[in-house]
Amino acid sequence: MIRDRRSDVSELTRCIREGACRLGFFKTGIAAAHPLPHPERFTSWLKEGLHGDMRYMERQASKRLDPGMVLGGARSLIVPAMHYHTDDAPTNERLKGKISRYAWGTDYHLTVINRLEQLLEYIRDLDPSAQGRCYVDTGPIMEKVWGAETALGWTGKHTNLITRERGSWFFIGVILLNLELEYDAPERNYCGKCSRCITACPTGAITTPYMLDARRCISYLTIELRGPIPVGLRPLIGNRIFGCDDCQEVCPWNRFAAGPSERGFAPRGEHRMPDLLPLVHITDEEFSGRYAGSPILRATRDGFVRNVVVALGNSGSDEAVPALKEALLDSSLLVREHAMWALKQITKYE
Repeated sequence: MIRDRRSDVSELTRCIREGACRLGFFKTGIAAAHPLPHPERFTSWLKEGLHGDMRYMERQASKRLDPGMVLGGARSLIVPAMHYHTDDAPTNERLKGKISRYAWGTDYHLTVINRLEQLLEYIRDLDPSAQGRCYVDTGPIMEKVWGAETALGWTGKHTNLITRERGSWFFIGVILLNLELEYDAPERNYCGKCSRCITACPTGAITTPYMLDARRCISYLTIELRGPIPVGLRPLIGNRIFGCDDCQEVCPWNRFAAGPSERGFAPRGEHRMPDLLPLVHITDEEFSGRYAGSPILRATRDGFVRNVVVALGNSGSDEAVPALKEALLDSSLLVREHAMWALKQITKYE
């Protein structure tokens, strides 16, 4: 029994990887807990304000630099990955909105955190002295950085993790653990001279390889930003109303992408390419009901409708004019301001 061989670090590590696989993770990276490698990259990114209005990145910056400040006695970080790609291809219909693939199904936070907690419980069964904490985008842990410290994958020029097995269409989480494990040698970087992701970015948010200016990123603009979208960036958003996948869509490594590992990640019809016109009128209650259990809720109702009216303005369609006129009476000043801008983009409107 494992309880009789707790000193066998290699065996414990093997059992953890197998347990993660049974829980639906296609690959698991493991790194030693130590201060963040190359901390100057993160601190410079913050100092230059490239995180935009994501103030939470600043508030716990010291913890992000050292996992030992998050869990006292931390010795290991377990980074499992769960893929979610689907073969459904988004179209460019003018009056339909594009939503990032990761939001087509159930909120991944709920699924991944549940599996991580099951994995941690399994580890406790193997070794009752185990103490750990699980994180999925909700704590002061730089998940992607730690993933790149393992054999899981490498950081692409778009700043997303890439694996040789599944490309970049996957979710990750982290378990901080007080136990010593067998650690990976980091995966080498296979981006080479490829720069397709940089070229494909609609707003030029990837300013240099491996450097992202969040303030220009469409995912940030349509999800995290609570105020007005900068006027100069609005035309570049096109019909994207929640997130953007362009840098991943062009990545050659995503030819190895697999279908979703969880039924909940499969696309829900109203999440893929919704008709834009009805969404102009959506109420708070309707928004909460329609997108219950979805990461789309993060945008908030007003932010989401803001995105919708921008997309309608970019459509250039006369069909959008009546809805946009109604949006001028919306209870949200944010929506009204963007609706006025959108109407001005439709040249036949006076």
